[in-house]
Amino acid sequence: MAYPFAPPQHPDDLPRSVGDLERIGWQPRSVREEVRANVIERVCRRQPLVNGMVGYDDTVLPELERALVSGHDLILLGERGQGKTRILRSLVGLLDPLVPAVEGSPLNEDPFAPVLAATKARLAEQGATTPIRWIAAAERYSEKLATPDTSIADLIGEVDPIKVAEGRTLEDPEVITFGLVPRANRGFFAINELPDLPERIQVGLLNALEERDVQIRGFALRLPLDVYFLASANPEDYTARGRLITPLKDRFGTQLRTHYPTTVEDEVAIMRQEAALPDPAVVIDTVIDEVVAQLAHLARRHPAISRYSGVSVRGSIAAREAIAAAALLRAVRAGEARPVARLFDAEAAIPAFAGKIELDAHDTTERDVVAGLLSQAIVRTFTEHLGHVDVTGVIEETNQRPITIELEAPITAWDQLLAERPALAAALGDAGAGHPGVLAELCLEGLVATRRLGRQVLGGRQIYGR
Repeated sequence: MAYPFAPPQHPDDLPRSVGDLERIGWQPRSVREEVRANVIERVCRRQPLVNGMVGYDDTVLPELERALVSGHDLILLGERGQGKTRILRSLVGLLDPLVPAVEGSPLNEDPFAPVLAATKARLAEQGATTPIRWIAAAERYSEKLATPDTSIADLIGEVDPIKVAEGRTLEDPEVITFGLVPRANRGFFAINELPDLPERIQVGLLNALEERDVQIRGFALRLPLDVYFLASANPEDYTARGRLITPLKDRFGTQLRTHYPTTVEDEVAIMRQEAALPDPAVVIDTVIDEVVAQLAHLARRHPAISRYSGVSVRGSIAAREAIAAAALLRAVRAGEARPVARLFDAEAAIPAFAGKIELDAHDTTERDVVAGLLSQAIVRTFTEHLGHVDVTGVIEETNQRPITIELEAPITAWDQLLAERPALAAALGDAGAGHPGVLAELCLEGLVATRRLGRQVLGGRQIYGR
C-alpha cells in the first residue's frame, strides 16, 4: 500500500512517540485520500479491487472503483445472498496496513490532526513525548446490523452517568461516551439492512454523513470526523419492513446495485469457492454442479417463489454441501475408498434448498416446488450435454434389457454397467466432459423426465426400462 512516508523495514522500528513520527516525515491524510491512493495503486498493478467476487467484473466492480476514487459514501442495494456484506468487509484491504494514533484516544486521532479538546491539550502539554500506537487496518472497520431496537446512544453516543457522578457537569464534553460512528473515526463504518433503522434514528445520522459532526442530547460537538460511511439494503425494504428516509438516501454519494449470477458457470464457480464440504476427498462432478446451478436459476424465475426475498446463492452452496454429505455417507456404508457423488445424490439438495426460499403461493410446499425444479434442472442439463446425441439406441437397448441399479450403489457400479451397455456407452462418448457414471445416470434420468423411458423404484433399487 502507498504510505505517505518511508515505511520502516521492521515493525520494531515503528515510531513510538510524536517526536519519532515527525522524524520519519509522517503526513496525515484523510481516509478517503488513503483509499483513493490504494485503489489507484491496485488498478496500476492490475490487481482485483475485491477478491472472491464472481460475476461482478463487468457490472458492480467498475462502479465500485469509480465511487471509491470519487470518495463517495456507498450504499449497496440487492437481494439477500448477493455478496453485499462481503464487498463491504473486503474494503478493509484498501486501507493502509498500519496508521498511527494518539495512545488512549477513543477516536483513533491522528497525532497531527487531533479532534478532541482533551487530546489537543494533552499534545500541547506532552509535545514530542506524547506516546502513539499503531492501528491495524482490521481495527478501522466497524459494522452494525440495523435493528428496530438500535438507539442513538449505540450509534452516536450518550452522557455517561458515572462521569457525572464523579463530579463533572453536563456542560463538560468529557462526560460523553461516544458511540460506534465517532469511534469509527479514520476508518469505515458499515450499517447492514439500513432501512430497518427506525426513521428517528436515521435522522440522527444526517449530520454525521453530511456535516461530519455529532449531536448528543444538549451537546453539538463540531468534531471533524473522518468516517467513510457504507450501507447495505434490500430494495424492497424501502417499503416493506422499513423505509430509508429521502434526506439520508440523498447523502450517500453512490448507490450500487448487486445481482445474482447471470450464468450457470458463475453460479458453479461461486458454489465451488464457498461450499464447505464435509470431507475434501468427496468428488462432485461438473455435471452435478450444473444441475444445482440450473435449479437456482429456475427458482429465481419461478412464479410461486417470492421475488422480493430472492433466491440466495446460499441455497446453491447448501445444496452442494448436502450432496457431498450424501455421497460421503453412501461411501462409508458401501466401503468406497473415494466418495464420488452420483446424480441420485442430488435429491439431498431438496431439503437444503427448500429452506432458502419463500413462497407467494399457499397451495404447495417449498419441498414440492424444489423437487419439481430439480427435475427441470436435470432436463436442462441433459439437453445441454446430450441434446445433440441420438439416444434411440439407448431407449431400445434399455427397454429390451431393463437396467437395475441399487440406490446406494457406488459410482463404480455404473462403470461395470456401461461395459455391458454398448448403446449407452456410445451415446456418452458424444456427451462431452464428465464422469462416465454420472453422465450415464444423467442420460437415463433425462429420458425419464422427458417421458421417453420408464423408471420405477422397488426395494431400494431403480429400474430403468419399459
